[in-house]
This record gives sequence, structure tokens and C-alpha cells, in this order.
Amino acid sequence: MPASVHRRANAPAPAAPVVRSGTSQPSYQPERYAPSAQRPLRAKSRLLEHLADIQPHHHAWAQLVFSFSGAVRVGTPRSTYIVPPSRAVWIPARLEHAVTAIERADLRTLYVQADLLPGEAWHHPRVLEVSPLLRELVLALPTDADPCPPEAPDDEARRHGVEALVVHELRRARALPLGVALPHDARLRRLCEAMLRDPGRHAGLDAWAAEAGASPRTLNRLFREELGTSFLQWRSQLLLAHAVTLAARGRPMGHIAAELGYASASAFSAMVTRTVGMPPSRFFAEA
Repeated sequence: MPASVHRRANAPAPAAPVVRSGTSQPSYQPERYAPSAQRPLRAKSRLLEHLADIQPHHHAWAQLVFSFSGAVRVGTPRSTYIVPPSRAVWIPARLEHAVTAIERADLRTLYVQADLLPGEAWHHPRVLEVSPLLRELVLALPTDADPCPPEAPDDEARRHGVEALVVHELRRARALPLGVALPHDARLRRLCEAMLRDPGRHAGLDAWAAEAGASPRTLNRLFREELGTSFLQWRSQLLLAHAVTLAARGRPMGHIAAELGYASASAFSAMVTRTVGMPPSRFFAEA
């Protein structure tokens, strides 16, 4: 089904990615870019303003979402992915998803025929590294919606070559652990969504529990039952995902630490080292 684009102004984000609010703009009709046997890869570009939403939707083809500039958040029913430029989210066919621009983003979308990349790994959403070659190949693909203009034989042969290289680069792309799991429980889901919007607002579970109207013990139990992790472990994963986007913008360590609610860069560095087993400089370089 088509997705609508919304622009929110001074309004709190909704509790779950499957519920959006805002002033509707005309649908961008993704079916006009549907891949086919003749064109198994279809590319499109879109400029998203800060906090613009692409509403939850799904389609019969797979999709690669990334931005040339600006970080985006891609949400699915069970996970959310916060990715900076040079990283992309792979979305398998028929999986509901939504996109929010964390900042003004030059978005690129690659629609992929569902059977073009067989294998179990392609049936699950994940974050992929975008190589410089893959980035340029996507730029080289035409972005025309249907009906596509006629192609000269040389242009058609070039497009087929570019498409083959895109598939090759996707198969080589390294998967990165930048996803954050989301729960089914409505009360815990609201809390997780609030933390996604403003991860540095509270440092500990007691303050988040007071905001959620639940006891810390109850929330800790829900985290373990729903997500198989503790509150502290889940929050650390969320902070790392946000930190990667800030580091990609060239923010200094002290700024990243302060924005995520840490009193000092050394305290933030200790959390990163404890969570991923390496110092922030190495983690950001690899992730």
C-alpha cells in the first residue's frame, strides 16, 4: 500500500512506528517504481526534511534504504535501525516499515525484485555497509517512474551492467549490528519509543519508570520477558546506535557524551568499552 509523507511541527512523536500523525501530503506512490523482470532494480531519490515521516507500509519487493547525507531511522514492527550515511537498511519483501529523518536527509531508495537475492539472510532486515562503489552504482541507476522512457541499446546494456554490479556489491556488503529490538507489550513499547526519541533525557531506570507510571522492577521484568535483555543492556545498544550517527557527523567525543546524557567523555567511553569490548575510536571506525 502507498505511504504518505508527514511533517510534524512541535508535536511529540507517536508511541509506535505503526501509528503516525501529522499533516498529510500527497502520496509518493511507490508502485510507480515497482521492479520487474525487465528492470529488477529501480532507484529513486527523495529529500526528507528534519522529522519528516514516511508512513508505515509494505510492498511485494525488497528495499534498500540509505541517505547520502543526514541520518534516518527505519522502523519495523520488532526493530528500529538508526543509521548514518554510508550505512543502509535492508528491508525484505512484505515487511512493514516506516522511515523518519532524524535530520534533513538526502534519501536514496533501491527497490529490488524479491527473488533477485535468494538466501535466508535476505529474508531478514539488517544494516549493511555501503561501499563507495555501491554508492556510485546506485547514483548511476535511472530514477524514472513508470512509464519509463525508451532506452537506446547502449543505455540499456549499460544499465544491465550497473544492475549486475549492484547485486554483486550487495552480496559482498558487511552486515552491522546497529538494530535495536522493540517489544510487543504496549506499556514497554511506549517507553522504548520515548527513549528512542530522546535517549539522554534520563540516565537511569527509576526516572524512566516514573515517566512510564510503572515500577522499576516491573519494567526490568518486561525487558527480560519481551526482549531477553536488561534495561541497561538495551539502553546501551540504543545509545551506541545514536552515537554512531553523531560520530558520522564529526561530533567530538565530549559533545556525543553530553547529548546522550553522560557527565563526561570518559564515562561515555567506559560505557562503550564495556558494551562492545573496544574503545569508542575503534568502534566508530568499524561501525
